[in-house]
Amino acid sequence: MKAKTLRKDKINVITLGCSKNLVDSENLITQLKGNDYEVFHEKNNSDANVIIVNTCGFIDLAKEESVNTILEYAEVKKQGGIDKLYVTGCLSQRYKDDLEEEIPEVDAYFGTLELPGLLAKLEADYKHELIGERLITTPMHYAYLKISEGCNRTCSFCAIPLMRGKHISQPIEALVAQAENLARNGVKELMLIAQELTYYGLDIYKKRALPELLHALADVEGIEWIRLHYAYPSKFPREIFDVMAERKEVCNYLDIPLQHANNDVLHRMKRQITQEETRELIAYAREKVPGIAIRTTFLVGYPGETDEEFEDLCDFVRDMEFERVGVFMYSHEEDTPAYGVEDDVDQETKQERANAIMEIQQEISFQKNQEKVGMEMKVLFDRKEGGYFVGRTEFDSPEVDNEVLLDAKENFVRIGDFATVSITGAEDYDLYGNVILPD
Repeated sequence: MKAKTLRKDKINVITLGCSKNLVDSENLITQLKGNDYEVFHEKNNSDANVIIVNTCGFIDLAKEESVNTILEYAEVKKQGGIDKLYVTGCLSQRYKDDLEEEIPEVDAYFGTLELPGLLAKLEADYKHELIGERLITTPMHYAYLKISEGCNRTCSFCAIPLMRGKHISQPIEALVAQAENLARNGVKELMLIAQELTYYGLDIYKKRALPELLHALADVEGIEWIRLHYAYPSKFPREIFDVMAERKEVCNYLDIPLQHANNDVLHRMKRQITQEETRELIAYAREKVPGIAIRTTFLVGYPGETDEEFEDLCDFVRDMEFERVGVFMYSHEEDTPAYGVEDDVDQETKQERANAIMEIQQEISFQKNQEKVGMEMKVLFDRKEGGYFVGRTEFDSPEVDNEVLLDAKENFVRIGDFATVSITGAEDYDLYGNVILPD
């Protein structure tokens, strides 16, 4: 037991992977600060003597990055640069036994739901009163709000249920309390995240309750934008579009990963939806919310994906003209249903197919951006970089979507503020403009 007169550890938290991991790190940091620890988030050249690596285990590249990061800090520990090294998160949840054997320099490994155990290892108490008082590591004007944990879906390629468990919704009142705290601290935009947004509420309210949650969050004073990430298309609760059309706080933006469009591939992926049903859903969304920006992601190189099946996906992307598209290459993940099938699409072909989808989307994005020239748009400004103020419209999420650039020699805006911008130029993924000053 440490004597109270000794200097407390200084802790640096390293976050890998998605925004859901980032929220977990923010909760960890909040608890540690509540226990009077000095805590940094990804601070270079800090004098921290304890490192906590929050890992990702989603696909091969993410796992490789996580392992390399652990090894890097294990070597720092060997050299005496730090005293303690702890690992948490998805990779640790999934491969704890293997990691303990292969990288014994780590002092302890913890899974995704073992925050109290990690705190106890650091002789810190888990403070229930801090729930809802999360400190954020993003710029102060936006934050991620994780509305549920885990996933009940059975997609054949996905390892997330192995790492995050079954779906558990957070009560509406708890999420509203957290949103109110974030708003008091200057947050204007909430990005709602989960493994699967549309399942929200089924476990605790016995119905899909995302529309009710959106109304409650839209009532929080100070929150101007609410953005929806990671919605599952099958049995989509269409009342969401009614809320989107009714409440100005809910951005006309939907992140809905479709994964594929060919019916045979969708069936093998266990996606529980057909291309025809998907087309009808997207048409309905665009009818109910004119101007909605739909972001989606596709998975190429799934086992057995033929040239014809891939061409069907390409035709779908051309036809649908999505506002935003991302592409993943299939990763053969052990213990998933697809692992028992031969991974028969070679890496070169996977890369070629990913590139082909993005080339199609690049042209679509360019045309859609050209249509915005001459328009006036509300923009939230995130940062100043390279002589430009850089912001986003309601149709764009941080880090993954398009940006709006203002020449700082000709314009001035405050970071974290909204401004009306006249769009004067457009490229594939960026818009250029000038701020419109009020009369």
